[in-house]
Amino acid sequence: MTDDTSAPPAPGEPPSALRSRADFHAALRWSLGHAIASRSRRLTWMDPDFAIWPLGDAALLQDLTTWLKLPQRRLVLIAQRFDAVPRLHPRFVAWRRDWSHAIEAWAPSDGIDVRMPTLAIDDDRLCLQVFDSTHWRGRLSFDEHAVRQWRDEIDALLQRCEAAFPVHHVGL
Repeated sequence: MTDDTSAPPAPGEPPSALRSRADFHAALRWSLGHAIASRSRRLTWMDPDFAIWPLGDAALLQDLTTWLKLPQRRLVLIAQRFDAVPRLHPRFVAWRRDWSHAIEAWAPSDGIDVRMPTLAIDDDRLCLQVFDSTHWRGRLSFDEHAVRQWRDEIDALLQRCEAAFPVHHVGL
């Protein structure tokens, strides 16, 4: 098994096709570095439950912090459910409290059956997708058409979603 905490590839050297969990994590970190360099305003991350994402990785959280400090940034998280996130990524949950004004979390409304891929897209052309999380097959591409198509699908999905994964739980 490869080390999931290895440094991301240098800017300008995007990872090739994904063949392992470590490849996915490296591609995600690379895409975040690209978002910082290209000053992307919005990132959309989608997954059934974000269990396989390196959300607790300190370097990833530092890069997210750097990106969110830029003006008018928005991270949109979409999942079928977020129940695994507090258990698997407590560092992310604690970090998110400081950035709740810039992070949206959505889940499909009850009764809505949706195909939920593992996907990360930016404003206009970066698309990171895992096609098969069992065998870790996927790709990172710069395809404006694919991003536009995903953005349209996501916009339609968000109309059938409700806010999820609250930062603070209100109790009685």
